[in-house]
Amino acid sequence: MNDPLLSTLNGIVANATPLVIAALGETITERAGVINLSLDGSLALSALAGFVAALVTGSLVIGVAVAMLVGALVALLVATGAIVLRQDQVAVGFVLTLLAADLAQFFGQGYARQPGPTFQPLKIPFLTDLPVVGRVFFDHNLLVYFSYALIFVIWFWLFYARGGLAHRAVGERPAAAFARGTPVNRVRLLYTFIGGALVGLGGAAYSLSLKPGWASPPAMRGDGWIVLAIVIFGGWHPFRVVLGAYLFASLRALSSALQRSDSSISPVLLNAIPWVMMIVTLVLVSSGALNRLLSLLPGPIQRRARAFLRINPPAALGTPFHPS
Repeated sequence: MNDPLLSTLNGIVANATPLVIAALGETITERAGVINLSLDGSLALSALAGFVAALVTGSLVIGVAVAMLVGALVALLVATGAIVLRQDQVAVGFVLTLLAADLAQFFGQGYARQPGPTFQPLKIPFLTDLPVVGRVFFDHNLLVYFSYALIFVIWFWLFYARGGLAHRAVGERPAAAFARGTPVNRVRLLYTFIGGALVGLGGAAYSLSLKPGWASPPAMRGDGWIVLAIVIFGGWHPFRVVLGAYLFASLRALSSALQRSDSSISPVLLNAIPWVMMIVTLVLVSSGALNRLLSLLPGPIQRRARAFLRINPPAALGTPFHPS
C-alpha cells in the first residue's frame, strides 16, 4: 500500500468524524422517538459558536463546550415545541434549521477566514506505529479518537445497559414504557438534549479540526441533511450509522480525486456523486429491490446480510405521547 493511498484513507477517517459524531447524536435522539430536523442549521451555528468561543478565550475546551451547548439548546427547542407545546416536530425542526443557518451566516460575517486555535494530531504510543492501521486510524486528534469510543459507548448503552432499554422503549412503545413507570416525555427531552450536544460537537469538529475557522458559505452546508440520511441508511444502529458516514466520506474523497485528475467530467456532476449514491443506496435499502438482490445469495450468507441491512425505524418515531 503506497503513501498516497494511506494519506487518502487517513483523510477519509478525518472527514467522516464530524458526520460520525453528529449521526450518532441523531441516532440517540431518534431512538427516543424524536426527529430533529434542525441538524443542518445546528451544525453551522454550533461550528461558528465553537470557533468564536475558542478564538476569544484561546481555549479549545471552552470552544467545544460552547458548541455542544448551542447544539443541545437548538435540539431542546425542537423537543420542547413537540412535547410541551404539542407542535409538529418536523415543522419546528425545519424552521429551526433555516433560522440557525441564517443566524450563523449573519453572526459569522466578522469572523470569516480568521485564524484560530485548532486541535493538533496526537500520536498514541504503539498504536500509531502499527503498519497501515496506525497511519490510517491513529494519526489524528482527540476528536477523532473520541468518535471511536463514542461508537462503542452508544452501542453498549442501547443494547446492553438497563438504561438503554428504557431509552429504546420510549421510542418503540411509549405507552408500555409509561405503564412501567418511565417518564416518557422527560426521557425524550433528555436524549434530545444529549443528541443535540453531540451534533454541536460535530459542528466543532468542523471549525476546530477538519476545516479550521469560519467561511461563508459554511463548509458544512448541507451535511445536516446527509447526517439524517446516514441515520436512516444505518437503520438506527450505531455500527451501521458509522459505516454510512465512512461510505459518504469515501464517496467525497473519490469525487475530489476525480476533480484533481484530468477528467473531463463537470465538477458540478462530480460534487453530486456522493449525494446521488446516498439516495440510490437509501432507495435500495428501503425498497424491495435490495431484498430481491439478497435472494440471489446462498442461504446462510443471505440471512446474515438481511440481519445486517434490516431497517427498523423506532415504531413511535415522530409520534407525540400525551399521558392521559
